[in-house]
Amino acid sequence: MSRTSVIIGASGGIGAAFVRQAETRGDTVIALARSLSGEGHIDLDDEASIAAAAARLSGGGLAPDRVIVATGLLHADGRGPEKSLKDLDAAWMARNFAVNTIGPALVAKHFVPLMPRKAPALFAAIGARVGSISDNRLGGWYGYRAAKAALHMTIRNIAIEWGRRNDQAIAVALHPGTVDTALSKPFQANVADGKLFDADRSAAMMLDVLDRLSPADSGGIFAFDGSAIQP
Repeated sequence: MSRTSVIIGASGGIGAAFVRQAETRGDTVIALARSLSGEGHIDLDDEASIAAAAARLSGGGLAPDRVIVATGLLHADGRGPEKSLKDLDAAWMARNFAVNTIGPALVAKHFVPLMPRKAPALFAAIGARVGSISDNRLGGWYGYRAAKAALHMTIRNIAIEWGRRNDQAIAVALHPGTVDTALSKPFQANVADGKLFDADRSAAMMLDVLDRLSPADSGGIFAFDGSAIQP
């Protein structure tokens, strides 16, 4: 079955892998990223840019079957996850929420209305196991954990609202594992043997998970191996 998939964050490590893997499976892929120009440009910090990208798809008569938001922020400009309360900084926390929560939410706002109304449709965003409140036993990483937990709640809200209009719709968050990308690079030293994944392997496993989901799974958080993660 031919499928149209929109990959947002397509120039990043996981995003580019999603593009490659989806194309391998025969999807028509629309790749969008901040670093791309022209019709491929989207900036999750700028709602007008998100709306414009959605309008270009709509104007071209495209109704994507899948939208995958493969963006995320863990460290930037010398700042990283907080180890304790004394490290909290309002601007850095706000930046975490802008990229990890608000951006994907705004993508859903503008792209979900383009998707099939009475047929299978799927919206997914990269979440994180560390965003699970019930699974948090180590503490720290305040901004990232909180922003990903907020993303998980946002996905749940989308699933409930969207499901009222389309009983074949699925909205989920995906935990990719620890992937060998720039995002995880500063933290790879402590990763157990065999637990650091190549980006293409992670993307392929996550696409396998998406292929197995049903509307009953909508609103959930799923790891790369298909296991459900509790909020």
